[in-house]
Amino acid sequence: MVVYGAVHVLIAWLALQVAFGGGAERTDSKGALTELAANGAWLLWAVGIGLVFFALWQVVLAFVGYSYRSEKRKRISKRIGSGARAITAGAIALGAFKYATSGAAGDTTQQQQELTAQVLGWPGGQWIVGAVAIGVLIIAGVIVYKGIKKSFEKDLDMSRAPSWIEPVGRIGWIGKGTAYGVIGVLIGLAAIYADPQQAGGMDKALKTLAAQPYGMYLLSAVAIGIAAFGVYCFVAARAHRDNGVRSPAQRQ
Repeated sequence: MVVYGAVHVLIAWLALQVAFGGGAERTDSKGALTELAANGAWLLWAVGIGLVFFALWQVVLAFVGYSYRSEKRKRISKRIGSGARAITAGAIALGAFKYATSGAAGDTTQQQQELTAQVLGWPGGQWIVGAVAIGVLIIAGVIVYKGIKKSFEKDLDMSRAPSWIEPVGRIGWIGKGTAYGVIGVLIGLAAIYADPQQAGGMDKALKTLAAQPYGMYLLSAVAIGIAAFGVYCFVAARAHRDNGVRSPAQRQ
């Protein structure tokens, strides 16, 4: 969880550099890996290993976690979220290992656009890409709502969390959800115009914000939110509510 949070803090730092005219070229996980590589390949291995363990933990939660949530619907949605985090963390870990061994992070934006182009070429491809866009926007809305309603506190043992985690957590979840929302809009534009060049991940989403009127302020606000989410992860590493996993005897 600490490593997962650190990646978000690094992405936020790179985004702030872009906002204030710095030299950061990428503002996504690949940019964070590049920043780590500049300080030694051992950091890439450390981050990759840490994220592998985080992904495995999320896989366990996806199958048997969150037993403290009495509502079945809520428990299922939390498990789906853990599954998504396992995929994200696993992908970043693979990127770290690849970078550590080959010295190249790869261009995720280009890869995403190539994948979008392939899907657009399928029968009904625009509808498929559009459905993906709607899915991403729904996820973004859920994340923002979680920040607004402070429901993330239900996953923490608040007696072990500092009092300032409430405002920081709210800013973090809302900021991360906003970034996902921009990604969803970009995918939607790719579907509407059948143009894969419109699509992109976190890097393009943040740079799209920077290109808007008052973009420096928009990007800075989202970057602060992403950094706050990273700080939330640091606190959650210590105060996460019993991991939500019961033993077979407890489940009987």
